[in-house]
Amino acid sequence: METPTLPYQTNFYRGKVRDVYTIDEKWIILYASDRISAFDVILPETIPFKGQVLNQIAAYMLRACADICPNWLLEMPAPQISAGKKCKPFKIEMVVRGNLTGHAWRTYSSGKKTLCGVEMQDGLMENDFFPSPILTPSTKADEGHDEDISREEIIAQQLATKKEYEVMEKYALALFERGRKMAKEKGLILVDTKYEFGKIGDEIYLMDEIHTPD
Repeated sequence: METPTLPYQTNFYRGKVRDVYTIDEKWIILYASDRISAFDVILPETIPFKGQVLNQIAAYMLRACADICPNWLLEMPAPQISAGKKCKPFKIEMVVRGNLTGHAWRTYSSGKKTLCGVEMQDGLMENDFFPSPILTPSTKADEGHDEDISREEIIAQQLATKKEYEVMEKYALALFERGRKMAKEKGLILVDTKYEFGKIGDEIYLMDEIHTPD
């Protein structure tokens, strides 16, 4: 399918799942496709209505968390489309984990009790809840895999200032607590998730999607 060109479009980026249009360097139009991505590979088949479901969940969650921090979303003009403000992104992802599973469990079971500079207590089993959620950031790679990174490394590499990191940390933990509460009300568990942030001027905004099953 030919990629459309929009009025005042200044850039276009096709991700593994989403198409992102930049309008006049101020606005973003995000199209959530039905493409499937697993382990950095785009699979040949699509799932009908996948993009619509993800886009609508993300919009719902962004609006439900708008009192915690400002976010990029302005409108959802169609089921698979969201429109909002263009931010200058931080090249990190704020990964919050409530349970010892996935990458955290693989690290822990290998004998390492530290992940991204965060100590994990002894005696935990796979899928156990952490006493309190932990923040384990990663780099945001343009290609290939994201890499674990600590708070100290982020500041040392000037990916964010100490003050910026502290704001993102505060936002990420508060967002996770809200998401976990909302999931629990529906009989679900928000195990772990990631948040992306950017800036407009001096203000930090929540970007992308949140609390989706993608």
